[in-house]
Amino acid sequence: MAAVKRPPLPVILVANDLLEGDVVYAVAGGWTRDPRQALVAGDEAAAQALEAFGATELRQCKVVDPYLVDVQVGEGGLPVPRHYREVLRMHGPSVRRDLGKQADFDY
Repeated sequence: MAAVKRPPLPVILVANDLLEGDVVYAVAGGWTRDPRQALVAGDEAAAQALEAFGATELRQCKVVDPYLVDVQVGEGGLPVPRHYREVLRMHGPSVRRDLGKQADFDY
């Protein structure tokens, strides 16, 4: 059986909230819209634990499409995605960062 391809460490777990559609990040025991609070897995065991949490939440119909995203830990501990697509998802659906959900977070 082929090995599962994972992004390089460190990683965070990202999904979409099933009811709201918001991009959410795994935190201890749940989810948040604030990427600054995302759990960062720095080793294989922690990454596997995040994946298992995401699979459980998917089965319980709390989120859709949970997956790991490779990050760099930036200023103030903010996990910054390495891929442009994930950076766009983090900043919200608008180019106007002063409006909408993205205005709630200063990053």
